[in-house]
Amino acid sequence: MFAEWIPDIWEKWLVLLIIPPLLYVLVSDRVRPPVAFFLVSIYLVIIGAIDLQGFLNGFSNSSIATIFALILITAVIRDHFNVLDLLDKFFYKAKSGKSFLIRLGVVVSLVSSVLNNTPVVALLIPYVNSWGRKAGINPSKLLMPLSFVAIMGGMITLIGTSTNLVLNGLLIQNDLPTLGFWDFLIPGLLVTAGGLTFLVLVGYNLLPNEDDFLDQFKENTREYLVSADVKAGSVSIGKTIQEAGLRNLSGIFLLEIVRGDHTVSPVGPEDELGEGDTLIFAGDIESISGLVQSDKGISFSKHTSFSGDFVEAVIPSNSLLSGKLVRESNFREKYQAGILSIFRNGERLHGRIGDVRLQSGDLLLMTAAPSFWGSQEKDLLLLQKRKRRRRIQGWRKLLLVIVSILSILTTSTGFINLFMGAMVILGSMVVLRFLDMHQIRRDFDFGLLMILVGALTLGKALINTGGGNQLGEWLIALTHGSESGWIIIGLFILTFLLTSVVTNVAAISIAFPLAYALIPNLGVPAEAIYLSIAFAASCAFATPIGYQTNLMVYGPGQYRFMDFVKVGLPLSLIYMLISLGWIFWKFEIPI
Repeated sequence: MFAEWIPDIWEKWLVLLIIPPLLYVLVSDRVRPPVAFFLVSIYLVIIGAIDLQGFLNGFSNSSIATIFALILITAVIRDHFNVLDLLDKFFYKAKSGKSFLIRLGVVVSLVSSVLNNTPVVALLIPYVNSWGRKAGINPSKLLMPLSFVAIMGGMITLIGTSTNLVLNGLLIQNDLPTLGFWDFLIPGLLVTAGGLTFLVLVGYNLLPNEDDFLDQFKENTREYLVSADVKAGSVSIGKTIQEAGLRNLSGIFLLEIVRGDHTVSPVGPEDELGEGDTLIFAGDIESISGLVQSDKGISFSKHTSFSGDFVEAVIPSNSLLSGKLVRESNFREKYQAGILSIFRNGERLHGRIGDVRLQSGDLLLMTAAPSFWGSQEKDLLLLQKRKRRRRIQGWRKLLLVIVSILSILTTSTGFINLFMGAMVILGSMVVLRFLDMHQIRRDFDFGLLMILVGALTLGKALINTGGGNQLGEWLIALTHGSESGWIIIGLFILTFLLTSVVTNVAAISIAFPLAYALIPNLGVPAEAIYLSIAFAASCAFATPIGYQTNLMVYGPGQYRFMDFVKVGLPLSLIYMLISLGWIFWKFEIPI
C-alpha cells in the first residue's frame, strides 16, 4: 500500500495538514459535509493514519447506532402520538410572547433531554409558527429561542444531543471510561435555566420583529399569480402544453388549468388545451404580459382563483435539494409543487428561479397540488402542520409507553446500557407496528452516518499519529505558565470557535484528541476536560451554520447572520461561565 512508503514521523503532519481544508470546505459549503468526511476518511486510510478495519469499525460503534435509534424513536413519537394537541393544552394560557417563550423553553428543554433535538425542532417549527400568527406575534421572536433551548436542553443528559454520544463513541473507540447518563444533569439544568432566563429577559427584545413572508405574499398576490383565458379560435386549442410552447417558460410557469368544474393540477407536458380554459400562471408579471401579447391566443382574465395550497418550507441540511439548481432538481414533477419565491438570509432572491442554486436554510414559498402532501419526504421541512398519520390502537400505544418507561428506568440505573435500552424501545416499535421498513428508509440519514463515522475516524487518526499531542503542545505553549483552569478555558474557546463555523460533530472530533493529549499535563480528572469540550461543542448559538436546528429556523424567522451574533454571542458567554463554573467548582480546578 501507499502508506508503507510514508515514514511514521510524517503521518502526524499529514493528518494535521488535512484539518484546514476540511474546515474550509465545511465553512464555504463547497462540498457537502458527508462527502467531505468520507474523502477525509479515505485519505487517512491511504496515508496509514488508520487502517481499513479501524475505519469500518466506526460503522459498528454503539454510540452511532444509538443516535440513529433515537432519531427513529423520535420520528415514531412525532408520527403516531398527538404531541401538538398536548402542547395546545399547556400553552393556551399564554397571553404574550414572553409567557409563551417560558412555557416553550421548559417543554422543549425537557423533551430534548431525552429525544434527539433535531426532530423535536422539526416537529415544533410549524406549531410555533402557527401560534405566533394566531397571537399576532411574529415568528421571528420565537423561532431562534426554540432552536437555542433545544440545544441547551440536549445537554441535560447523555442522549439529548449527538455531540455527547459522539464524544462517548470516541471514548469507546479508544478504550477509555465513558461518561454516564447523569453526568450532564446538573450542569445541563444550570445552563438551560440561565440561558432561558437570558432569552426571556434580554434576548427576546434583541430579536428582529419582521413581517411574515406568507402575510406579505397574501397582500401582494398579483405579484405572483395571474390567470389567463384561452380565447375562441386560439391557435393553442387542441395542442398539448409542450406543443403550445407553455413548457419551460422564462420567469413563469403554469400552475394549473381550470376547465369548468374540473381542475388539472399539476399540469403535465401532454395535457391538452381547450377553448375557454383558464390558465393559472405564477411568476414575474412582466413575463406573463409578454406571453399574453404573443400570438398564442391567450388573454388576461378578470379574476385569479388558484385552488391549490400556498406552502412554506425550509431546506434542511440533509436535503438532497441542497446544492442543486432548481431547474436540475425536477422540482415540480417530483414534489407536485411550484416555487414562487426563495428567501435567503432574510431577503427574497431575484432573477430566474430555475437558475437559483438551493442551499440549506433557504425558505421556499410554493404553490402545492393536493398530491404534494406526503411527496416531499425529508427533502423539505414544512411550516404547515403535517396531515395525520394512520391511527394506532390505544392498547398498542399504552404497551409501548410501558416498555419505554421500563427501558429508560433500567438504563438510567445502569442495569442495561444505553444502546440496549434504545434497541428494546425500537424493537417494540417494530413489533407493535409503529415502524416499518418504509419509515426506516425515510428517516435513516446516510449522510449523517458518513459524518459521524468520518468524525470518529479523524479523532482516532489524530490520537494514533500523535497529531492530538502536537495540538496540545501548541495550546500549552500559547498558555505558557497558566493554571490548569486557564488552559481548559482556552480549550473551551477553541472548541466554541470550531462549532460556530463547522458542525458540532466536526468540532468534537478535533477537540477530543487535543483534550486526550492535555490530560496528563493538567493534573485534573479526565471527566472534567471531556465535559468541558462536550459543553463547548454544543455552544452553537453565535452563528446559524454551527448547528442544524439553527439552519432550520434561519429562513422561517427571516433572520440575518448578525441576528445570531447579536443574541447568540452573549448567550454563549453566559453558557460558558455557567458550565465551566460548575465544572471548576465540582472538580476543584484552580484558575
